[in-house]
Amino acid sequence: MTEAKIILAKYVQKIPKSIIGSEKISFVVNLVEEMSAEHKLILHKLLNYILTLMIEKEASDVEIGGYGTEGYIWFRIHGNKSRVEDLPKFNHLETAILIVSILTPSQSKHLLIARNIDFSYSFHYDVINEDVRFRADAYFDLDTLALNMRAISASVFPLHALGFHSNAIKMMSHRYIKFGLSLVTGITGSGKSTTLDSLIDYHNKSESVHIIVISSPVEFVHKSNRSIIRHREVGKDVLSFQEGVVQALRQDPDIIVIGEMRDPETIMAALEVTDTGHKVFSTLHTSSATESIDRIIAEVNPVEQERVRNRLADVLVTIVSQKLIPTVDGKRTMAKEVLIVTPSVKAAIKNNNTSEIYMMMVQGGPHGMITMEQDLLRLMKEGKITRETALGYSNNKTRMLQLLRGS
Repeated sequence: MTEAKIILAKYVQKIPKSIIGSEKISFVVNLVEEMSAEHKLILHKLLNYILTLMIEKEASDVEIGGYGTEGYIWFRIHGNKSRVEDLPKFNHLETAILIVSILTPSQSKHLLIARNIDFSYSFHYDVINEDVRFRADAYFDLDTLALNMRAISASVFPLHALGFHSNAIKMMSHRYIKFGLSLVTGITGSGKSTTLDSLIDYHNKSESVHIIVISSPVEFVHKSNRSIIRHREVGKDVLSFQEGVVQALRQDPDIIVIGEMRDPETIMAALEVTDTGHKVFSTLHTSSATESIDRIIAEVNPVEQERVRNRLADVLVTIVSQKLIPTVDGKRTMAKEVLIVTPSVKAAIKNNNTSEIYMMMVQGGPHGMITMEQDLLRLMKEGKITRETALGYSNNKTRMLQLLRGS
């Protein structure tokens, strides 16, 4: 730690005071390019020490650098973000040098142009004698450089441990349905990647198929078991999600996993590849099943919306919308909403009557469906969350109050 601080201070002194604003970061990039391998290794050990402490404290995220940190390292532990008092403070230029030291020259150039870069980072964690991985995002914060890193679990939750109805698992299974689109949705940090990895692992252990995972960045790395699994990282192995989907058609896939449907081009590519008879899993940043349907349709050009609505109705199989909810013991648990596309749901999508779908979920328990409010009520009855938490995290407050009164 002390040696790393000395090296950081040495390089900070090389930055002329006449350079102001974000130009300082450009100067830092040039400095780091000339840095010796020995000095870089020492800085990497400093970062690994911070990440080791993060693992030991059971933190999900770490914040390093940027104006907003006020020089502290911050951890998010069980949903709460706070300063780490037992780590030293670092000034903006020290953290900028530390952040740039873990980037490749091409990543540094991309950061200067795009003002943001997603990437993955790993190091060998001696306690478990395995590499641990992190999803990272470097960006600018008032002309300073900031970094968020999120821990990627070293293991995958079994799909049955996530509490899905047996029919919902059957509908998401390639063995039962060889084609179709299944979505996992939720806000950032809601555990979408965890559920997606559980689905990949479920197929990897049970079916002899070819799975292509297109991610930005690649998080959990699956080892081929019964399935052969390819990982393609956007920016490294493929130029974009859209390119990855189009190219996948020439790579003999059975299942295509799209890390995120983040733009109209990727949405259209996903619908088209599903239409060709492949099973596709993807994610969206939406908080409910009906909002997911409306978002997909709204993302495309208005003249295309009718065609997309019909195509979506034909290929959509399931939507899982989830949240991570604080529990009474200070941890977090998953609450989920599950939509199974029955003939009635398909008709509602085609007729632009998505408002009817919520009641179909309310009554669709035998099919494996559940609303967010029903699942929150279950968690409350099990004593895992409070009444206030159930109401606060519900999508439909009126319905939640009705359920609470009934309980």
